[in-house]
Amino acid sequence: MARLRLEAVADHAPTQIDDQPYDAAVLAPVIDRDGEDYLLFTKRADHLGEHPGQMSFPGGGAEPVDDTILETGLREAREEIRLEAEEADVIGQLDDIRTVTEYAVTPFVVRVPDREYDPDEREVAEIAILPLSGLLDPDNYEYERRSHPAYGEAVVHYFHVDGYTVWGATGNILVQLLELAADFEPGDRLEQSTF
Repeated sequence: MARLRLEAVADHAPTQIDDQPYDAAVLAPVIDRDGEDYLLFTKRADHLGEHPGQMSFPGGGAEPVDDTILETGLREAREEIRLEAEEADVIGQLDDIRTVTEYAVTPFVVRVPDREYDPDEREVAEIAILPLSGLLDPDNYEYERRSHPAYGEAVVHYFHVDGYTVWGATGNILVQLLELAADFEPGDRLEQSTF
């Protein structure tokens, strides 16, 4: 049974980014299902202007009502999948990442109950709960180097599990989580890849 070493996440001192015009937060929800860890992802609705149809962690942009960036992630998760703040046991924070949409994204790893979640169809087309064992399977992982006209060279990670592909910014967050808590070794990595 594949398990994350969440104490490594709790002990991690995250790197923060303050050079982007926008701030956002996501939650990386970990579910214990029959003694194995799973991760909850959302598939973004096809009509959204940014990253339509892509797999992501619940989250979004900071709003004036949020006192902290953690509150941003919790508020967005409540809106997107009906996760209540008191259900989320915050384990720790990963390094901020930059996105091509000029956000500094702060990821929080949270343990959440194994229950049905209710996607807000305005933002979320589907909820996918993927097994850690599948995400760690080397046969399900690939990467490529890409050049972006504004951001230079970047490594893009792809995880293909149960018919879903996790990549882009979410793939970068997932790589850090798996490196930190599951001895995952990505095929290639550039510092602060932006995608």
